[in-house]
Amino acid sequence: MAGAAPAKRKKKSVLKRIRQTERRTATNRANRSRLRTQLRKFRRALDTGQLEQAQEQLRPTLSAIDRSIQKGILHPNTAARTKSRLLLRYHALSAQQNTAA
Repeated sequence: MAGAAPAKRKKKSVLKRIRQTERRTATNRANRSRLRTQLRKFRRALDTGQLEQAQEQLRPTLSAIDRSIQKGILHPNTAARTKSRLLLRYHALSAQQNTAA
């Protein structure tokens, strides 16, 4: 390749930015995974109709959503919408269990 430019060295600041991004990406990935796992547990309890298990998972799930807002994983409106939908499903299950009992 006759016209190829020589390989450039990366500046120190660029290398530092790469390290920071890798660190931040790993942290964000772990936080996002923790949130998704918690949501999955709660939704599974709702889907199977297990009210007791859903009650146990409710507070940790809402807390995980709130924490994800603070860490920048979720947009506040997205979190509010998710919480609203989960609580609607939880209250519907609760009402269904109470009327059946």
